Amino acid sequence: MKQVAMSAPERLGTDNTPSVPYHDKVYRRARSEGDKVRRKEDLLDAAAVLSADLGGVRHVTLAAVAEHAGLHPSGIRRYFASREELLLELAELGWNEWRAILIARLTGQHDLSPVDCARAVSDTISSLPLFCDLLTHIPLSLEADVNLERARRYKANSFAAYDVIVGALSTVSTMSADQVEQLIAAALGLTANLWQLAHPTATLKQLYREVPRWGHTALGFEERLTRLLEATAIGLAVARSLD
Repeated sequence: MKQVAMSAPERLGTDNTPSVPYHDKVYRRARSEGDKVRRKEDLLDAAAVLSADLGGVRHVTLAAVAEHAGLHPSGIRRYFASREELLLELAELGWNEWRAILIARLTGQHDLSPVDCARAVSDTISSLPLFCDLLTHIPLSLEADVNLERARRYKANSFAAYDVIVGALSTVSTMSADQVEQLIAAALGLTANLWQLAHPTATLKQLYREVPRWGHTALGFEERLTRLLEATAIGLAVARSLD
């Protein structure tokens, strides 16, 4: 599942035409395991496209996902028990994608400075808009509103990706594993907050037009994230030198 940064028509068809609602199509029930996997991927892709088109995952509903994927609304429950379960699956995929992109970025690197590490973290996580958005919602509702086994699977898989990220950064840089863990913690928290500020609702956009000073924090997500992570990384290095 790829991160989406364009509209649904641009993503869904080679002729740039929007998808046809389920009631205008004839769909057979997915019977083989391969069909079921593809149907699940279709639903995840539909959720990603809707998030990009509607202005964030907060606007994504199971009914809209089902229609966009060409599935009867009742059929989506065969794949996801709830909206939260579907979005948590996207978050889990986001962790894996971030890990892969960061590892590719670090390939062949060595002796990276703390600032280099901060830039690598910022550049790669900023390239995943859906993941950035989901980071806000994971601790607020997604983890809490799925069953125990689904939450356990998410934790296991996200921590597996996290461990690889920490190990890779600490191997190719002058930062210790503990410092990298603190840098990643800062990156996750800052991203969850700054992404929402940088993508305000229609109401807030209108308010910021009326009072520009209030909207200053909504400007330059990636630039602000990079600057703050650089400062964090430098501070961690200084603190280490003082120990």
